[in-house]
Amino acid sequence: MNKQECCKDCQYRMRKTPREAQEKRKMQNRLSRIEGQIKGIMTMLEEDRYCGDILNQVVAAEKGLRAFGSELAKSHFYSCVIPDIAEGSDELANEFIVLFEQLSR
Repeated sequence: MNKQECCKDCQYRMRKTPREAQEKRKMQNRLSRIEGQIKGIMTMLEEDRYCGDILNQVVAAEKGLRAFGSELAKSHFYSCVIPDIAEGSDELANEFIVLFEQLSR
């Protein structure tokens, strides 16, 4: 028996979500923009910029990250949770509820 067969039902297995290249690229671009905003905040801090200006950038970065999380949650729901429910399992649905509550805070 190979490791994949042995661990296919193991809760500690490495889970993956395959994504289309275009979808992955779109997600990476979004994260790159957020990364740029964070680096900009670091630069502003190093340059002793006005607090209000820095806070505006913090708000923009937070909104970007929340939007990314929201899109990822929607994708996860349709690509992972619904198929899992259709197979008769509620494991991912329960996991999604916890994640959704955390995202909503």
